[in-house]
Amino acid sequence: MGLWRWRRRGPKAARRYPVPLTTHQLWMVSLSAPVSRDRGASRTTLYPFTRIDDDGARRWLAEQWEITSRAQLVGRLDELSRSGYRARAYRVTGVSPLAWDAALYVDIARRGFACGLIDEPDAWTALKNIVPAVVGTYASWQEYAAHYLLGRKVWREGLRGTADDGFPAPQATADAHLRALLDPENRSSPWNLAPWNTISHPDRIR
Repeated sequence: MGLWRWRRRGPKAARRYPVPLTTHQLWMVSLSAPVSRDRGASRTTLYPFTRIDDDGARRWLAEQWEITSRAQLVGRLDELSRSGYRARAYRVTGVSPLAWDAALYVDIARRGFACGLIDEPDAWTALKNIVPAVVGTYASWQEYAAHYLLGRKVWREGLRGTADDGFPAPQATADAHLRALLDPENRSSPWNLAPWNTISHPDRIR
């Protein structure tokens, strides 16, 4: 018997959610692109994976965020929108990297939608709620990426000496992922599909 463990793959998420996103929707989903590094992650749909994996979303929220109910999800989103990790980062660096919290906020909302803690209209409402703060803070995906990396660095340093010290991917991995997202030649990057100023123009069907 081989060492590979067979796992049944779920159907493609596009079959359950076939309607393409509008340009504004894609822009909002793209706020979580720095977090979505896994091979099975989707960066261009509200559903966070390319294949249906509701149980995976549920496990992730429970194990990484201790979220198992709608109330806990809403509470965590509220906390990230108000202060999040950027409060500690400001004490350490003098800079408040909203991008780090915004990326986590959108990622959590999408996973909450995937496992049924919130429905699709509520998920879009949650994403819309973070837009004014993000647009008022940054003028480009480059600025957003720089603050995301700063927030991640402060977060990783805060894990030193804890049980989660070895959990995060190396900083070099995050750096490479951000470079790929910002690469103007990367046709699959959602940041190229939805440039920063997209959210400031009238919405349209892609």
